[in-house]
Formats: sequence, C-alpha cells, structure tokens
Amino acid sequence: MDKDPFKEYIKESEPDKRDKGYAWHTAIGLQAVDGLKTSDYLMHTAVRNIEGEISFEEAKALLQSYYRENPSRDADDRTEEADKVSARIAEILSERAFSFTPNEYLSIHRRLFTGIYPHAGRICDYNITKKEWVLDGATVLYGSATELRATLEYDFSEERKFSYRDLSMDEIIRHFAFFVSRLWQIHVFGEGNTRTTAVFFIKYLRTLGFDETNDIFAENAWYFRNSLVRANYNDFTRGIHETTEYLEMFLRNLLLGEHNPLHNRTLHISGAFKETEKPDIEQKKPDIQEEKPDIEDLKADISNSFTAKTTAHILSLRKEFQGQTIFGRSDIMRMLDMKASRASELLKEMAEQGIIEPVSGFGKGKYRFRQQ
Repeated sequence: MDKDPFKEYIKESEPDKRDKGYAWHTAIGLQAVDGLKTSDYLMHTAVRNIEGEISFEEAKALLQSYYRENPSRDADDRTEEADKVSARIAEILSERAFSFTPNEYLSIHRRLFTGIYPHAGRICDYNITKKEWVLDGATVLYGSATELRATLEYDFSEERKFSYRDLSMDEIIRHFAFFVSRLWQIHVFGEGNTRTTAVFFIKYLRTLGFDETNDIFAENAWYFRNSLVRANYNDFTRGIHETTEYLEMFLRNLLLGEHNPLHNRTLHISGAFKETEKPDIEQKKPDIQEEKPDIEDLKADISNSFTAKTTAHILSLRKEFQGQTIFGRSDIMRMLDMKASRASELLKEMAEQGIIEPVSGFGKGKYRFRQQ
C-alpha cells in the first residue's frame, strides 16, 4: 500500500470509524501473504464504508459490479481476488459473532473465497508442498490429506481444554504462538490458508479479551506468514530447529504494544540476510565490481533490440535484481512506477529475448536474469 488512508481512522476517537479503519487496514494488508495488491477503487470504496456512506453489503456489490464491467485481461492479475477478499475480511472483522469450532474456521474460508476458489470452505483432499524463500526453497511438512479433519478437531479440542489461569503474559503469548502455528501447519485449505487462519485467530483473541486496533497485521503480514513457516520447520543436519520466537515477537507487538523489530531477512534460515553492526565494506567491493562488466555486456547486447527507454528499464532492473534474485510483475510495477499491462509486456519481451528465465516454485510469473 503506497497510499494508506486508514491510519488516521485507527487513531479516531469515534469507535465505529476506528474499528472499521482497523478492519480494512488489516484486511488489505493481509493480501501480502499471497503477494497480492488491492486497487485504488477498493481504497475509495473502503473509505466510503468507514465514513458511513455505504454498508459492507453495498461495498461488496459495488466491487462485484466494477469487475463485471472491468474484467481483467491478464490471467495472472489477481487484483480482483485481493479486492473482494479484503472487503469480506473487513466485514468479518467488524462482526462480533464468533464460535471457537472447526466449522467456524471452515465457514470463514467459505465466506472469504466463495466465487473465487471452487473449493471454498472445503477441506483439501491432496497433500501440499510449498517452496519457501525463507527456507531457501525447502517446504514445511504440512498435514496429511487423509488426516486433516481429525487433526483439526484434535487441535481444537486440545485448545478448549487448555487453561490460561495463573499464566504470565509471556507464557500466554508463547501458547498463542504454539496454537496458531499448529493450526496453520495443518493446512486445511488448498489456497487461502494463511488469510483464513489470521482472521480466525484475530477473532479468537477477541474472545480472550484482546481487542487491539493497531496496524501490526496490516504492516507485517508477510513477516507473520514467515514466522509461521519458521515455527514449523526442522533441519537438524543444518542445526535448524522449529521456533516460535519470531511469532512471539510479532504477538508481543500486536498485543502488548511493544516495538520489536520485525524484519523478514532475520527469519531466513541461511542467516545471510541478517544485518551486522559494522558491515564489511571492503569485503563487499569485489561483488560490486563484478556486476559492472555484466551490466555493460548486457547493455551492449540489448541496445539494438530495444528502444532507449526500454533498454534503460532493463538495465535498472538488472542492477536491482542481481545474482539469482527472483522477481515478478509487481516488483517491476513498484520499481519502475509502471502499469500492470506494461510490466507484463516488458517481462514477455525480456523472456523472448532470453534475458530472463522463468522460475518455478515461487508462484506464477516469477523470473530471474540469466547469468551472462
């Protein structure tokens, strides 16, 4: 979200506007867990809802009408999904009704993804693997498809029996982290698992007296997902153990108003992305120098195949996405301030010229530059 109209509403003294502002801000921010972005039209619709001009039902009807009249021509464009699911999340978060049951969990998924996924509200019937950036391409071991219902019901029964009485806040947050990470790891749904789990968890926290309206979920949704991944991954041969420490920091910020730094790079299992107190500038110089001939060679190769403007765009991208860095259309749109259609066209042109190559395992439409 480059322009965020919701933060001021969160600070509002008027409860209805504050709560709606939080609901929309969180709903839109949660789309980041699947790399999705919402439209400006949704932003305007959300503000109208917060101001009391339209109801949630009217907001959803407006979105339905908008996308009926303006269908996307790009198969990879999931803005419609992001917009519609955001409106549905905001509506659910604005409701007080909730029951702590597996059926409620399934119901939330159904409400979020009806008309978007054919399996909305249904338990997945196949085993899932997902290559994770934070795990260097490895996957979490998710629940077995044949045992998902039984595992889900078991986790709910265990949480119902758990007593929070006489626990310190540290112990409570540690248990919250354990519960939500295990619920997420079952991976009941083929798609939309993290967004559904987040919405359910927020609603559950409210029943326990936590009703914070802040921007932690909205601003750190990708960190939330990565912390769930790290809470469910072991590789003892590399000294990597599942840990809820990152999830606990997230929850401490969410529930206690702490300001722990939440940086995705610190979760990467390699540790290569962690900041040092004193970066070794001299050690980095050779890498910078090695990139220069590559850029010059690329410029020479492509200058006769593209316009000067397109060539400049490609060189800028090459400098930004060095080595084996994975990128997609949304990255190009953000970096070059480019519309989706032009970003898709540029990707196609570079792929056709053999400048970039598609990469699997990181979602649709992901590429990296070919090594020269």
